[in-house]
Amino acid sequence: MASSIRLDKAVSQVTDLSRSDVKRAAKAERISVNGEVITDPAAKVQASDALYLDGEPLHEPGPRYIMLNKPLGYVSATKDGEHPTVLDLIDEPNKARLHIAGRLDIDTTGLVLLTDDGQWSHKVTSPNHHCEKTYYALLAEKIEEDAVAKFAKGIWLNNEKKRTKPAKLEILYANEVRITIGEGRYHQVKRMFAALGNRVIELHRERIGDIFLDEELQEGEYRLLTSEEIASVQ
Repeated sequence: MASSIRLDKAVSQVTDLSRSDVKRAAKAERISVNGEVITDPAAKVQASDALYLDGEPLHEPGPRYIMLNKPLGYVSATKDGEHPTVLDLIDEPNKARLHIAGRLDIDTTGLVLLTDDGQWSHKVTSPNHHCEKTYYALLAEKIEEDAVAKFAKGIWLNNEKKRTKPAKLEILYANEVRITIGEGRYHQVKRMFAALGNRVIELHRERIGDIFLDEELQEGEYRLLTSEEIASVQ
């Protein structure tokens, strides 16, 4: 918070309330500063002031790190005019400040990370940090055994000037595989299998770096990351 700003701006920065909401709350005597009820939303407050709403202290939110099990039908965006977003599944104050570290397509499920720590998010998504991602895929056709070697060498994608980086393909069953990639090109996993004449029917992300999707999380549920999970992103 800046050294001296308006009360309505200060409260809106640390809550989900709009400035209009804060003005109404102030008029209703719901806001106090340093123990004194303040009804003027334009009153100036300092960074060191203790702000309270309905008797509860308000604090500048620290960095948050969230693991979400994304269901089908949700887009990895903060706003979308046509579809629900992953933020609609998050019940946290000031969730508009969260951004998505590693997006998933609307028809892909599984692990999504959200944070308001920009540097940490960059480490997750930047190709320079080589944060591997593992997916389970159900394919339309049986996968051939030689696909393992082809993925290990790198796949030529349509309209790309160079192969993908080497990827690890594990065949689980005739048309079920687990694939680990170290980069994030547009629709990469689906395009890699399309380049082999196959098609992805279901795609589910299980891992990002050393962070694995918590098996106890049902679709649409989330939890905060542990300190060990946060520290695993270097």
